[in-house]
Amino acid sequence: MDQAVRVYRDVLGAETSTPHELPEHGVTAVFVNLNNTSIELMQPLGDASPIHKFLEKHTKGGLHHVCYEVEDIFAARDQLIGEGMAIIGDGEPYIGAHDKLVIFLHPKDFLGTLIELEQSS
Repeated sequence: MDQAVRVYRDVLGAETSTPHELPEHGVTAVFVNLNNTSIELMQPLGDASPIHKFLEKHTKGGLHHVCYEVEDIFAARDQLIGEGMAIIGDGEPYIGAHDKLVIFLHPKDFLGTLIELEQSS
């Protein structure tokens, strides 16, 4: 993660946070801000972390998921379920890394990309 932080900060001029341990999510995260783009760099806290499993398959790292902010996460969830999209877990939003409600959409419905929806405020 240190190498990625250096590239975003020193090469691209991004603002980077200090690392935050998020044991409830199994990761240490660094938040990167570039103009109108936010990136979350993640490092697993242990073997049980979903990020650890991802890195076993993708040894050089890479894109784990894409997050979209939505104004009403419950309405967005209901619309997506109505369209036949699969929600990961029990379908109920929960508190994510930014202390906002989130849900994840199954990659099988989005051409292999894991999608996170985050309540905007």
